[in-house]
This record gives sequence, C-alpha cells and structure tokens, in this order.
Amino acid sequence: MESIKNNQLYQLFKTQFLLTIREPEVLFWGMIFPVLISIGLGLAFTQQTESKFNIILVEKNPTELDSLLNIYGREAQSKGEKVQYWKVSDKTLGNTEFKFSHSDWNSAIVSLKRGEADLIVTDSLGKTSYHFDPHNSQAQLVYMKLSALIKSPASTMNIVNTDIEPLTLKGVRYIDFLIPGLIAFGLMSSIMWGISYTIIERRSQKLLRRMVATPMKKSNFLISLMFVRILMNVVESLILLFFAWLIFDIHIQGNIGALIVLFLAGNLAFTGIAILVACNTTKTEVGTGWINAVQMPMMLLSGIFFSYHNFPEWSIGTIKLLPLTALTDGIRSIFNEGAGWMEVIYPTFALSALGLICFVIGMKLFKWY
Repeated sequence: MESIKNNQLYQLFKTQFLLTIREPEVLFWGMIFPVLISIGLGLAFTQQTESKFNIILVEKNPTELDSLLNIYGREAQSKGEKVQYWKVSDKTLGNTEFKFSHSDWNSAIVSLKRGEADLIVTDSLGKTSYHFDPHNSQAQLVYMKLSALIKSPASTMNIVNTDIEPLTLKGVRYIDFLIPGLIAFGLMSSIMWGISYTIIERRSQKLLRRMVATPMKKSNFLISLMFVRILMNVVESLILLFFAWLIFDIHIQGNIGALIVLFLAGNLAFTGIAILVACNTTKTEVGTGWINAVQMPMMLLSGIFFSYHNFPEWSIGTIKLLPLTALTDGIRSIFNEGAGWMEVIYPTFALSALGLICFVIGMKLFKWY
C-alpha cells in the first residue's frame, strides 16, 4: 500500500482529481448541464402537444378562406389586432391550431423574415396563392395541412385516424436518439477542455516548467490526466443515464460489456486528439481556437442532435469517418438496436488506433514550456 502511495502516477492522478473536483463550474457543466439539456429537449419532443401555426392573410376582398373562417373559426384580440383561430382535432396525431392575421404584403414579408409567421396567403383574381420557403419543412407542413383543410373543411373536423398505428417501441423516440449523442458529445467536450485547455493554460502560466523540475515523466503526467477524465466521464454519463431512465424510461437494449469497451475506446481516441492539439501550443487564445476547430465541425456533423443523413449524400461517407460519428453511432446502436460485440468491433478498433497514434505523436512533440 505504501508503494502505491509513493508511486508517481498515483500521486499525479490524485492531484489532478482534486484539482478537478474542487471547481464548481466543472461539476455544473459536466454533470448538471447535460441532464438539463436532455430533460428540456426530451420534454419538448416527446410530449403530445398542440401544433400551432401562424399564417398571414394579404387580401383586398373577401375570399373562400374568409368564409370558412367565419364558419369554423373563432375571433380574438391579440396585441390590439383582430385574429382568427381555426382548430382541427386529431386524436392520433394531436390537435392543430391555425392562427390567421391580416396584414399588407410588406409587413407580411417582414414577419416571415423574423420567424413570426410560417406562411403568407394571398388572393389574386379569385386564385389563392401560398408563399413560403420551399426548403423549410415547417412551412411545407403548414401548406399541406391548410390546403387540405380548405379543400375539404367538413371532413377534417375531429379526425380519427384508424389507419395510423403510433409506434411505442423502445428506441424510436427522439429522446432515445438524443441521449447516446449527448453521452458521446459530453465525453468529447470534457476531454478536449479538461485535457487540452488544462495543458495549454498551465504551460502559459509557467506551471509545467515547475512540474517538470520535480522531475516527472512526461508519460505519467499525460496518463494521469487521461485517467482523471475517464473517471469524470463515467460519473457524468451515469448521472445522465440515471435521469434519462428515471424521467423517460430509457433502457440499454444491447451488450453492456460492448458499451463499456466502446466508451473506453472513445475516451482513448479523444485523449490522444486532445494531447496532440495541446502538445506545442503556448497561448490560451490559440488553444481555444484549436479546440473549437476540432469540436464544432463534429458537433454539427456527427448526428448529436439530428441525423447526419440530412446532409448531402456525397458528404455522408466523410462524416462517418469522424471519430465522434463512430462513437455516437456505436453507442446509439447498443442503446436502441440491441447491438453486441460484433457490431462495435470496427468503431472500437478504429477509435483505439486513432487515440494511440495521436497520443504517441503528441507525446513525442510535447514540450513543457
């Protein structure tokens, strides 16, 4: 026991751990913030709420739509102006409420630019026209629902969709998609800031110069940082999983052992990248830029909050090569698809190899001051 306490790596690990946990910001951003994000997004996308759409009418004369609103709609006052509401009840897909307001063309365009309106409806010589961004899926949905409603208003009241069978299987909800992504993103962010920024900050403050005078092995110092981050990531992920299970009833459907190995491989990969990024940088401003340059593209491209299949087909192959994509897809397959060892062999090997290569190169190029 005494030999362990006197071990250089143990002392470095203990020191780095105590330095990490005494910072309240670390506990909040690493443990509490991901839970709040998951709860907020989970509640937003898993509750069956009423869909509300804002539509602006630009008309000079009464139209067929005005007649339908007089029959099926209701009037109200909003910010001193008269508005009309048309509500359609649907027991399967949820209710839809259209809010109609009258305006001139220029004001309607301004409202559309500000996101205050989803659609503009005009009438010219008795012809109804719909104006919206064709690349906006929200606007497309409003157009399809409203045009169908105008064509057959009576048949769309109090809809009961007997031909629709809502899916209740585990893994098909948005929260099931989100949680694995948050785990992978939290792992990357924790390591990049916890290792890269820590090294760069200490180098800029001349603290590494003092530490190397002890003397100290370069490998022990870097490995101790990695061990502390792995421990913190395990705790952070378990807390996030606990609240996801407690609030949203999320379960891991695949092999737990495969998940642990993949998780460790992800830690190794991003530790290697973090050390390579920080091996020579002496200014925190430059280091922050490099960290963001590594994180931001992967955060946007790797399918954390939405599927990367929304990007052009030619880019999908490149996106799949990103380490965060491999980690996220692997964790998500274990959570939602029941994947086991065979399904995660490739991402585990690829992440481990990447981490080892970057770690060795970073350690060779590493400088204390």
